[in-house]
Amino acid sequence: MTDMTFDEKTLRYLRTLSRSYPNTQAVTTEIINLRAVLNLPKGTEHYISDIHGEYQGLRHILRNASGSVRRKIDQALGDYVSAADRDALATLIYYPERKLSHMRHHGLLNAEWYTITLKQLIAICKITTSKYTRSKVRRILPKEYEYIISELMTTGSKDFNKEEYFEQILQTIIETEAADSFITAMCHLVQDSVIDRLHVVGDIYDRGDSPHLVMDELEKQRHIDIQWGNHDILWMGAAAGNLCCITNAVRICLRYNNYDFMEGGYGINMRPLSLLALETYANDPCTLFMPKKGPKDAADPQNDEVIAKMHKAIAVIQFKIEGQAAKAHPEYRMDDRLLLDKLDLERGVVTLDGTEYPLLDTSFPTIDLKDPYALTPEEQKVLEGLQLSFLNCDKLQHHVDFLYKKGAMYRYYNGVLMFHGCIPMEPDGSFSELEIYGVKCRGRSLFDRCEELVRQGRFSKDEALMQRGADFMWYLWCGSKSPLFGKDKMATFERYFIADKATHKETSDPYFTLAYNAEGCERVFQEFGITDPDAVIVNGHIPVKIRKGESPIKVPEKLLIIDGGMSKAYQSVTGIAGYSLVSNSHQMYLSEHEPFASAEDMIHSNRDMESRIIPVKTYLKRVTIADTDDGREIAAQIEDLKLLLEAYRTGAVKQDKRATTEI
Repeated sequence: MTDMTFDEKTLRYLRTLSRSYPNTQAVTTEIINLRAVLNLPKGTEHYISDIHGEYQGLRHILRNASGSVRRKIDQALGDYVSAADRDALATLIYYPERKLSHMRHHGLLNAEWYTITLKQLIAICKITTSKYTRSKVRRILPKEYEYIISELMTTGSKDFNKEEYFEQILQTIIETEAADSFITAMCHLVQDSVIDRLHVVGDIYDRGDSPHLVMDELEKQRHIDIQWGNHDILWMGAAAGNLCCITNAVRICLRYNNYDFMEGGYGINMRPLSLLALETYANDPCTLFMPKKGPKDAADPQNDEVIAKMHKAIAVIQFKIEGQAAKAHPEYRMDDRLLLDKLDLERGVVTLDGTEYPLLDTSFPTIDLKDPYALTPEEQKVLEGLQLSFLNCDKLQHHVDFLYKKGAMYRYYNGVLMFHGCIPMEPDGSFSELEIYGVKCRGRSLFDRCEELVRQGRFSKDEALMQRGADFMWYLWCGSKSPLFGKDKMATFERYFIADKATHKETSDPYFTLAYNAEGCERVFQEFGITDPDAVIVNGHIPVKIRKGESPIKVPEKLLIIDGGMSKAYQSVTGIAGYSLVSNSHQMYLSEHEPFASAEDMIHSNRDMESRIIPVKTYLKRVTIADTDDGREIAAQIEDLKLLLEAYRTGAVKQDKRATTEI
């Protein structure tokens, strides 16, 4: 390194950096450490999408890491432990507390089992943590057993000098009745260390009955990012008090029989809506609004009828509120959703695009055809109460804060461009232009503008800008040029009230055909400034209909759709229970999941969720941290440290030779 001079700006930066590395010894040590880290294999990344409130299935996919945990078990123990015992060990790792309780109940726990199991878990932990530095492993070790686990993983039972030391630790763990707690901690360490980063490509909410539990589970992940989906934006808008978003969110919950989630999960007060519905539709069976129920849902005709009445009441309120919003925002170009003024209830028809269609239901006691979008005083009161419930729900607001903290409209990370839906396109393949509050944007700039408005809707100190951002979330939910929606319309009214299925059709954006080839992918990469020839696009949003022969791989090694129907509501369409994508240092592959029965069934039978592996690409050489985005940041840190080292040696920055730092 040659002598150099430093400008004042660089010197100020180096002086700040010197607070962390006060002398040449500290700098040298950190450079050695960082250069070594660059040569470690990259961590395994896990991609999932379209969870739709399916907590049980998601929890298992996270715990078994789409089959990665079982492969680590086979790698560590496959040569000398039977397949049945490895099945049982996998179940223990996924659900340690419940499996131990089950075994204790059946008298299966003894000193011999504890000793064998502890040794097996230590062997597995050595493999799952082998990609990480010791400092990183320490950060994920359970604090109560950090020292002991660290000792066991660095000391082997075959270590001549420490064999008795190793065995004594195990014996003491068992004798002090700490084995259950220790095994549980080891199992969680395996879960935490198999996957280094989780990517969620949108749609956490709606349809499934436990999105609040899904959010709780996602908050536990060490490294996570989220690309917002239209259903996430719907709830973010509802949390901001957007009435269109609130009515849609409530309607969908009632449609999928998730009343308990609304009241029990988020504490949304549904009683005023139920009283309004029971009074307004007392003599209306509301047959068209019966909740969708799964095969295991118990029959409850009386409750179903109450839900149906509430469902119809909120749907009518939604159509009114959406009509008001479409009129208030002509720039959204959603006049085609103004349908209530097209009703002719005496003749029982509605007119769409000049064509009359018979109505399946003509009972609309709260609609005044002279002013069809006006709420009745009773509806207004219910809506105000719902808005207050959403705004004052601490748990919902906490979850939405997490979505903002970890979320974005899109992300490019380690060669993978992730966004939930699409980049709106014209039939000729050009990117569609949308003017949003006077700003024209398309392609990447459309994503950036949308994100700017979404963040304004929560964080702006200007009330007008905050309101504008909150209003726009409804457009992102269902607008024709929304990159999160990707259809020409949301035909909710037509699906409820018109039998002719031609009116139900929601035409998909041209992206979903024009991007599904090498040329289309290249156009997308160019728009986002991506030049890596190995880059991949990962989307969710569109369920892949396996039963109809569709494939999640739209362009080999270039574009993947990973929505395979994790939610039970979609599984009859897709034929499977979801996809997840795994990218490790050797390869990228899809894991196609069969439906997950239950944790209870697995604990009794040791039968894991079946997953079929679909190769996407194999890397010619093992990918190291140096090849990743984090690696490029580390390389930049090394260059900065080299500058600081030179500044110390030339005297441009004074060092503190007496200081000691823990690197």
